[in-house]
Amino acid sequence: MKNATQKNHRHFTSFQVIILGFFSVILLGSLLLMLPISTRDGHGASFADGLFTATSAVCVTGLIVRDTATYWSEFGQAVILTLIQIGGMGVVTIAVAIAVASGRKIGLMQRSTMQEAISAHQVGGIVRLTKFILKTSISIELLGALLLAPVFCKDFGIFKGLWYSVFHSISAFCNAGFDLIGIREPFSSLTSYASNPIVNFTIMALIITGGLGFVTWADIRKNKFHFRKYNMQSKVILTVTAGLLIFPAIYFFFCEFSNFPIGERILSSLFQSVTPRTAGFNTVDLTLLTETGLMIMIILMLIGGSPGSTAGGMKTTTVAVLFSSALAVFRKQDSAHFFSRRIPDNAVKNAATILMMYLTLFLGGGMVISYIEKVPLMSALFETSSAIGTVGLSLGLTPSLGMVSKAILILLMFFGRVGGLTLIFAALSERNTFGSRYPQEKITVG
Repeated sequence: MKNATQKNHRHFTSFQVIILGFFSVILLGSLLLMLPISTRDGHGASFADGLFTATSAVCVTGLIVRDTATYWSEFGQAVILTLIQIGGMGVVTIAVAIAVASGRKIGLMQRSTMQEAISAHQVGGIVRLTKFILKTSISIELLGALLLAPVFCKDFGIFKGLWYSVFHSISAFCNAGFDLIGIREPFSSLTSYASNPIVNFTIMALIITGGLGFVTWADIRKNKFHFRKYNMQSKVILTVTAGLLIFPAIYFFFCEFSNFPIGERILSSLFQSVTPRTAGFNTVDLTLLTETGLMIMIILMLIGGSPGSTAGGMKTTTVAVLFSSALAVFRKQDSAHFFSRRIPDNAVKNAATILMMYLTLFLGGGMVISYIEKVPLMSALFETSSAIGTVGLSLGLTPSLGMVSKAILILLMFFGRVGGLTLIFAALSERNTFGSRYPQEKITVG
């Protein structure tokens, strides 16, 4: 009787709560986008278009099947922006913030779920960290809107310019990649602002800030510019992020945009090294890039941002752990390490598992789409890497895809935002507690 009662009153795990939260918001967003008031023609979107757009917004991806500016009404755009904000901040973060604002007590279960959602190191102080996240996010988004306002108000008028400033600031900070510049030319993103330093540097700053991770912000706030005092994770994130920004920019500057005027060349090179880190904006026609350039962008999209941030992808720390583990093997050391700190073995196992899942889904999805749609494999892989990395960059393939291919991209976007390990831990919530272990036998690898 006791076991039966326990089964009937089983609670959801933190991972299951996160998944159900994202799924519920996506479904609600899909229904809202199907309303007649959501589209400019007054007919409402189809369920397929509504579901794809809502998934892309909540998963802060940016892949679209309908141009955001010309297809969706102001109400539809507001729904999309709300979904972006919820998805970027995290469903659990928003829920905890509402609970705190209403005066409700936050229990241990909610704190544990919040810890998993933002990749915090400990449960203690999680509510205080949530307040910090909300205040900092809103402040940064408002600052971004203020910086963009002079440009957009000049181009589109006061009221529309302010709306465009807010929309693009939130979209950039949340690493979503949705834009409203399609009013000039559908699906054009920010190509008309390729030479505008204010738009370029503001959007880049918002993308980078959103992609660093909330825990890293808290570390920077606490220790200011004393890098040595940062915890190991923050040091790794900042170091890897800097490398992923500098080296691709150098390649783009010398190899891809050599025929651009020097000012636009610098801006385009920097922007194209920043935006694949799950942001989804672009200031140049990506179809003009060489296959080498496209491959570099695919790698950047798969890596993505950092843990507990508004960005997706495998995460900078995952790549860093795998790289450090490989160096340890080369040097015949017992364990991987960063900044005189040893990395736990389970972190290496998790990193290897994440890499395997991302590569399998990215390659598998790309090959299926390439076969079904009869398109070049590189084009299909670019779309699937953009989806699973929650980036939103596209070579123009997504709007013309069939239902099966769109369904693949929807699943990849959801996987990329929620996280592969979260999905697996949610499905396999029961852990093997038996003390027995299989006999060990050696196997040769490499």
